[in-house]
Formats: sequence, structure tokens, C-alpha cells
Amino acid sequence: MEKIYEFFAGEMPTPPSFGWFHFMWVAIMIGLTVFMCIKFKNCSDKTFRTITLIGWILIVVLEIYKQIIFTFNNDSPTLTADYQWYAFPFQLCSSPLYVLPFIAFMKDGKIRDMLIAFISTFSLFGGLIVFIYPNDVFIELIGINIQTMVHHGLQIVFGIFYMVYNRKKTNFKYFLGAIPVFVLLSGIAILLNETLGAYIVSTGEDFSMFYISSLVPNHLPILSDVYKAVPWGVFLIAYLVGFCLVSALIYYIMVGIMALVRFISSKTKNSTKVTATENEKE
Repeated sequence: MEKIYEFFAGEMPTPPSFGWFHFMWVAIMIGLTVFMCIKFKNCSDKTFRTITLIGWILIVVLEIYKQIIFTFNNDSPTLTADYQWYAFPFQLCSSPLYVLPFIAFMKDGKIRDMLIAFISTFSLFGGLIVFIYPNDVFIELIGINIQTMVHHGLQIVFGIFYMVYNRKKTNFKYFLGAIPVFVLLSGIAILLNETLGAYIVSTGEDFSMFYISSLVPNHLPILSDVYKAVPWGVFLIAYLVGFCLVSALIYYIMVGIMALVRFISSKTKNSTKVTATENEKE
């Protein structure tokens, strides 16, 4: 067990934001996203489910690794366990762990579309934030740095791929379907924070799922200022409304990009046809 732990707990200098490690993963994420959207944009439902399942399994395996690393300590003569509750996997960015299996196995219908829309908006936003501004997600452990980039990178890949795959269903009603999923997950986070979290915080550890605990100050940019300035209930409303507005913005940006791609594609096809016709006449 100790040798396995040591293998996965290899160290590296903490990568800085916008350094070579960060940009390498940005390039990998962009390349994979483009490949998925071109190769599988018209794939069958069976292939779509298989892709979703494979992605979910990868995320789960890496999350298990992360939990092991944050639980066991090898600094002492013997391997000891001390679970770090701040790493409990129920944040917005952890949502694919719980949503993707439903997408993979549920029958096609309204609820499945709501889950897909959630991954295409709210989950996509969470992944983008980490890739645009990694801040403190990088540490000295090689495996954790890879895990966080793969996890959040897949949020982006699946978010954009799902939008492209479901492009015929994209309308404002489609986006609205994502909001109940976000509210439900936020409600679970609140329940965890105010029950289990209250006990954990009383022992001196941090526990703030979705970073909305009434007991643990929010440390995220902008949100931390709101948390300090207003009562917790007002902060919570601002948090929910703010995430909905930003996710709506992301949705419409995606819709606009897809419309632009279709326009350019149609112009290119028409130009090709005209050229071919002229060559035939000659």
C-alpha cells in the first residue's frame, strides 16, 4: 500500500497559472474538444452514451485517486489516515460524478435533456473558470495536478460536445431545464453544509459544499466580497441568480458560435458548388 501511495504521490514544483503546464493542458483540452465535436457530432445515441460512460469512469477513477491521496499520510513511519473534509467531492465541479451516469443510462426524455443542458451550461462554466484562472488548484503533487486538469478539462469537453450534439434542441427552454438541476444540487449542498458540515466545522475543519456554507467564509473572487457584505441568505440568492445569469450567457455564446460555424460552413459549401459548376462549364 505504501509503495502504491508513493508512486501516485510524486512531487513537482507547483505549476504557476499561465505556465507551461497550464498551457499544455489548455492545448490538450482544445484539441480534444474540436476532435469530439467534429468526429461525433452526428453519432448514434448508443455511441453518445458510450462516450459519456467512458468519460464518467475516467472521472471516477481519478476522483478515487484524489480522495486516497488526501486521506493517507506517509510522512510518519507508518501509513496513517486522516480524511480532509474540505476535499469532499460535492462541489459544482464535482457534479459530473453524479450527473453523467444518469445521462448514460436514462431513457431519452425531458429529464435527461435537463441533465445534458446542465452539463452544457453550469458544469461547463465551472470547468472554464478553473482553466481560465487556475489560482490555487495546482499543488506540488503530480497526480493531483493531472487529475484536476483532466477533470475540469472533461467538464469543458463534455459541455461543448453535448451542446453540439444536441444543437437541434437548443433554445431558451432547453437552457431553462438546466436551472432545476442546479437548484437541486445546490439544495443538497446546503443540507450537507448545515448538518454534517456544522459538526465538521465545529471540530476545526472546513466543509463548504458549493462554497455556500453559512459557517465557512467564501474565498472565491467576487463571491468572497459579496459574502462579507451581506447576510448569508442574501448571499445565497445572489449566488444562485449570478450562476444562472453567467450560465445563460455561456449558453448564448455557444449558440452564437454554432450559428457562426453553420453560416461559414454554408458559405463554403456554396462557394465550392459554384466553383464546381464553373469548372464543369469550362
